[in-house]
Amino acid sequence: MSKRAFISRYLLILKKLQAKPYCSFEELESYLSRQFQQMQLMDEAIELAFSKRTFQRDCREIYNLFGVQIDYSTKDKGYYINKTQQENKHAQRLIEEFEIINALSLANDAAPYIYLDNRQPQGTDNLFGLLHAIKTKVQIQFYYQKFWEDKPTKRTVEPYALKEFKNRWYLLAKNMGDGIVKSFALDRLTQLSFTNKPFTSTPNFDITAHYQYSFGIISPDDATPQTIVLSLDAYQGKYIKTLPLHHTQQILIDNDEELQIQLTLHITHDFVMELLSLGAQVKVLQPRALIDELKAAYQEALQQY
Repeated sequence: MSKRAFISRYLLILKKLQAKPYCSFEELESYLSRQFQQMQLMDEAIELAFSKRTFQRDCREIYNLFGVQIDYSTKDKGYYINKTQQENKHAQRLIEEFEIINALSLANDAAPYIYLDNRQPQGTDNLFGLLHAIKTKVQIQFYYQKFWEDKPTKRTVEPYALKEFKNRWYLLAKNMGDGIVKSFALDRLTQLSFTNKPFTSTPNFDITAHYQYSFGIISPDDATPQTIVLSLDAYQGKYIKTLPLHHTQQILIDNDEELQIQLTLHITHDFVMELLSLGAQVKVLQPRALIDELKAAYQEALQQY
């Protein structure tokens, strides 16, 4: 069975249990059968191989891939997703990304119906291979091209996790050359190969904690997150309320004139670029250092004209 079929089955199981908790195995089997019949209209090579043993294996793989635990309730006589609210948000975001990638790769004839940005980055073809390496904990090798270097360099790394930011995917891995955990953009990663050398994840490295106060892919190792207060006009505020800038976002003022929010973040290049993209629709109220940095950026931009 193809990797697409496996991933499709995982996503369908999660979707069904999110919509209707406490499904029996028979309900899941019937649902998957109907969905796969629709998928086979687009790809005849897709086959459904589903049994109780397969489902038990799927539950383990779903936990390994998405961190989602599927349990059985004897009281309600059905399977359900067992996770906290924060885990639910993280898993849902990850599932959405995989569902998009999987759907687009499945629908070979979808071009007339789906419009994709011409600037779509490359690299997602390595996504499933990298997931396999992360799950099985084996070192990998690849060539990586930095924008400021003329030639790509060969890297040997321990892959820990994948992260998405602004439609780009990144591999978080420990570079064996210097022992430092770094991020590698998948669209600059080529000639991926797998070694036979296993590894154990760094016991004191917590990926969630690493990015807890980060906006984007940059996470300073020893910096202290700062309290940031922003004022946005009411129109832009509607967008920020429906798609928060960060999970630490708190609303301080919300009226017909402005939306004032508070964030707890490291002030990084990614975050400054995001604020600059909002232009006159946002005003930084604190901290002073961020205000000065934006002023300097605007003044430098004006000198270009």
